Amino acid sequence: MNREILIDRLRSLISEPVPLPGGGETARRHEMLMSMGREDLSLARLAEAHWDAVSILAEAGRDPEPHALYGVWASEIPGEPLTLSSCQGNLTIIGRKQFCSGAGLIDRALITIGTPDHLLVDFDLRDAGASIQYDHSGWKTSAFAATKTAKATFALARCSDRDIVGGPSWYLERPGFWHGACGPAACWAGGAEGILDYALNQSRADAHTLAHLGAMRASVWALKSFLSKAGDEIDEEPFATRKARIRARTVRHLVEQECTEVLRRLARAYGPRPMTADEDMSRRYQELDLYLRQTHAERDLEALGRDLHEDA
Repeated sequence: MNREILIDRLRSLISEPVPLPGGGETARRHEMLMSMGREDLSLARLAEAHWDAVSILAEAGRDPEPHALYGVWASEIPGEPLTLSSCQGNLTIIGRKQFCSGAGLIDRALITIGTPDHLLVDFDLRDAGASIQYDHSGWKTSAFAATKTAKATFALARCSDRDIVGGPSWYLERPGFWHGACGPAACWAGGAEGILDYALNQSRADAHTLAHLGAMRASVWALKSFLSKAGDEIDEEPFATRKARIRARTVRHLVEQECTEVLRRLARAYGPRPMTADEDMSRRYQELDLYLRQTHAERDLEALGRDLHEDA
């Protein structure tokens, strides 16, 4: 979908309530996010960020601005954290922020600050004017082009004390950080289900193709099972941070593996045609492959192993 259709669809989606993590319907939340990914991964990427922001604000006891479209800008440039400074009673943000999705599209963003404390700021992008500059030139791929991901440069961008969400290190230390980490995994799973939808509509029916089709269906069933189980466990112990961390890393690894399996089998079953002759499928394939890189791969598995070793 083009940019205009994407934004219209996104604003329609955010008008619908989505269950908060740990509120008793987390499995339903995962199901809804998966459905968004099945529809369109660019849509899911922006919608998931909005609903993550809403859940973060709820965890802090705050309400989102009605009808505003939110994002979460939490990626860090190594060694270059954003700085929050105080000047004549005003707070200002200085520095650069990488991978800001929705730059120029969304209304507000929850932005992580690194210095002097690790803080989260609810920032109104509409009033920023020239104090924020977006550089889209670093995004070389056509995948997720519609999400307008940019590097943002903050030059004395003003905010106030009331814009700070939680206290120092609150964003990373809260249980909901790990519940929220399951959200992108649900979107990845939806992307894989969209690939299965494509495969089910193809006419090729030789033995090898059918074997791959059966394996892709099994992978999608597994994805739904992982996310449903994770949602139920979150609702059972919503404030158990350590268990939430172990669960999130486990689920993200499992979902990444099954989605990778679906990508692999699509290419083996149908050859290059889906990625060269079908624009929608080519974009979905590229976007899912890229979206999966939001995992930290072996680094997350090592951290998971350390947690398990300490529990042994």
